[in-house]
Amino acid sequence: MIINFRKGARLATSVALASALGVAGLASAASAAKTHAKKRATTTAVNVKIETPKAASLIEAGSSLLYPLWNLWAPIYQGKFKQVSLTTGAGGSGLGISEAAAGTINIGSSDAYLSPNQLQATSGLMNIPVAISSQVVAYNIPGVHAHLKLNGKIIAAMYEGQITSWNDAQIAALNPSVTLPNLPVVPLYRSDGSGDTFLFTSYLSKQDPSGWGQSVGFGTTVTWPKNASALGENGNGGMVTGCAATKGCIAYIGVSYLSNILGSGLTSAALLNGAGQYLNWSAAGVTKEAAGYKVFRNKGAVSMINANTKGGYPIINYEYAIVNSKQSSPAVASAVRSLLEWAISPAGGQKPSILSQVNFLPLPNTFINGSYALIKTIKGA
Repeated sequence: MIINFRKGARLATSVALASALGVAGLASAASAAKTHAKKRATTTAVNVKIETPKAASLIEAGSSLLYPLWNLWAPIYQGKFKQVSLTTGAGGSGLGISEAAAGTINIGSSDAYLSPNQLQATSGLMNIPVAISSQVVAYNIPGVHAHLKLNGKIIAAMYEGQITSWNDAQIAALNPSVTLPNLPVVPLYRSDGSGDTFLFTSYLSKQDPSGWGQSVGFGTTVTWPKNASALGENGNGGMVTGCAATKGCIAYIGVSYLSNILGSGLTSAALLNGAGQYLNWSAAGVTKEAAGYKVFRNKGAVSMINANTKGGYPIINYEYAIVNSKQSSPAVASAVRSLLEWAISPAGGQKPSILSQVNFLPLPNTFINGSYALIKTIKGA
């Protein structure tokens, strides 16, 4: 493959049953428990068979949050299946969705799941979960390196131009031990169609439903409030460099750029979650938030933003491969199936040793099974 980088049963249950049924019933209870465990194992076991692909050329593009992961996945997959040529690219989730819908690329990467309107507009278009990621809110305040407590209402007010200085009384009230400067707030937003914008505006909408939720809402693109201080940036890379160059900035950035954020001298905020806690980003917090979302439903379209989970970090999401179930030829369909099967396989792209390099988490088994079922529906024209 040539790669062109464009950029068991519970003991307590058995004991209880034995007590109720007597010693003679213990064997029956144990047998029932074993049967239950076997059924659970059957429903959660993962058995992804990776297809040996036909020779084909594939194009992937879209999410800049997923882009670093694709650039880890690609050369590893290359070592197994050299007959597949893969071109990877970024451009934003909006581009990934639109070009996958138009058929100009084979895999559109997106942090956002498809809306019902998008699914209806393009017959056969699917969102296939491939990993779990998250997002941080970063800022550039010289001399302030504490993880400031911020919530959705305050951040929304900053983007709306209602909070214009970092020493505003609302921010200071949440952070009494920090000396905040009289420094203008400069909100940065994504000027391209972005899944990160989808995640960020979803968080603001859920934390400020009667304000931001009604006036702006959420999406890969939104009509940003009129704010003369706000600056547009392209891609996650643009958000990092733009914030690093702008004192007083606040920016939302995908976690695969965490090393870039830290290396640029930026600091991440401790965000309010749905359980009323302020938490800085951590892999443990993402894991706790994701633990409550293991049911594969809505064909993989599941939001995990702002859950009521103690210890859960509030902005996490499933990353998606946007794919049309009908590809241009049987050979191309075979290559797409193989690549995605490898990406979701615990023996392939889901290895923690790979995902941890970009601060991603593997899919729950139920989502691997759900994604695998969708992948198997991909056919050639």
